[in-house]
Amino acid sequence: MSSRVRIAIVGGGISGLTAAYRLRHALGPDAHIDLVEASGRVGGVLHTTTVGERAVDVGAEAFIVRRPEALELVTELGLADRIVSPTPRRPAVWSGERLHPLPTPALMGIPAGPAVVDGLVDPDDLDRMTGEPERPLRWEAGGDIAVGQLVAERFGPSVVARSLDPMLGGVYSSLAGDIGVREALPALAARLDAGAPSLTAAVGDLITAGAGVSGPVFGALVGGYAVLLDALRTAAGVEPEILTPVTELAPSTEGWSLGFGAGRDPRSYDGVVLAVPAWRAGDLLHQCAPELSAPLRAVRRASSVVVSIALAPGTVLPEHSGVLVGTGEGLRAKAFTFSSQKWAHLAGPDLSGADRPVSVRASFGRFGAPVPDESTEPGVADRLRREALEDLDEVCRATGVAPVSSRVVDVYVQRWDDGLPVYAPGHLAAMSQVLAARPSRLALAGSSYAGVGVPACIGRAGRAAAELLDDLA
Repeated sequence: MSSRVRIAIVGGGISGLTAAYRLRHALGPDAHIDLVEASGRVGGVLHTTTVGERAVDVGAEAFIVRRPEALELVTELGLADRIVSPTPRRPAVWSGERLHPLPTPALMGIPAGPAVVDGLVDPDDLDRMTGEPERPLRWEAGGDIAVGQLVAERFGPSVVARSLDPMLGGVYSSLAGDIGVREALPALAARLDAGAPSLTAAVGDLITAGAGVSGPVFGALVGGYAVLLDALRTAAGVEPEILTPVTELAPSTEGWSLGFGAGRDPRSYDGVVLAVPAWRAGDLLHQCAPELSAPLRAVRRASSVVVSIALAPGTVLPEHSGVLVGTGEGLRAKAFTFSSQKWAHLAGPDLSGADRPVSVRASFGRFGAPVPDESTEPGVADRLRREALEDLDEVCRATGVAPVSSRVVDVYVQRWDDGLPVYAPGHLAAMSQVLAARPSRLALAGSSYAGVGVPACIGRAGRAAAELLDDLA
């Protein structure tokens, strides 16, 4: 292919960097690849910063290793020796002012049977679960409803609030009632499509099918996601242009033209990858492809906040990897991760032999309940710090552990305004139609199209690069 090919990547998150890397590998060192990012840094919702004199991730902290995309990319970049697995500690669920074991076996919070959630959910719902296999199941093959609606109808609302919501809320920043079955659990939808006689049977079949899979589910990187982002940038041979928002996208004789606002000349490219949220892509396509713009702009968005806390070395926490909070259970935080207990590399002494601070992260906000910003509520960051520590103290007291708020050495608050798309019922079908109708030499990547997790974003970015290469060929 001609060495004069010019490509633009709009968006410097994991999707944009992966697309740039794949395109560089295919097109060679002479191809001209621009990567432009509207914010002041690359990484998108992946962000590694220093809290308590240690590098911690204040966005996503882990990836699923049973999906191949992230694991293969990390290995390809020579970073396999940095992958670590969680410790054996398990998370707990906060309900009724105390901690309960995380229901297991379960499918993303949908319990395999009533015994799994005995003591956690209401007695009426235990009875409802017991009789569920005998009740007729109404499911339209190929259709989609909210996973919360399905589980509430079959197992009862307390199962949703105390098992399903806590699990899905951490992944999607949304409650189960806002997330589609087909979006969150495509394998479950497929079982129901195939005629599973009950939800109990479908969930049991899937749990049994996965029982033979060994090894950890999640992995993280020593040094945080910054290690992966830096390696991608180097391997892609790009120097990201930060603080460079794209204001206009239009077809040109060569392919596409990007505008950058008053005082800056437009640039023409042979191909463009829009690695930005769906609604931002919709804004850019509003004039040139209104039929694609409308469904992209209609995607709703969820916001959240992470409060990263460093506690004095030796601080004792409840003996779990974290706490998932049931819906309506009184705490302001929706979850805690006891990072130093979840990841062994964050515990113990540093290279000099000095004891490390104990790392905890608290999460706030979700779709429909965003955290106000400073313009709406001055001092909101201080309030979140206080509430995170008050809630953490309450969890500690409930488990017989001394309160920890007096042992804080550092706190960092990270906002993720409009950080994730909402995977509502029908979302994947709508995005599939958009991808099928994309204009030539314009590809779409990001968390809006095929899943919000890091492996899904890496996979979609690779497919976007391949689609663009096919168009150019």
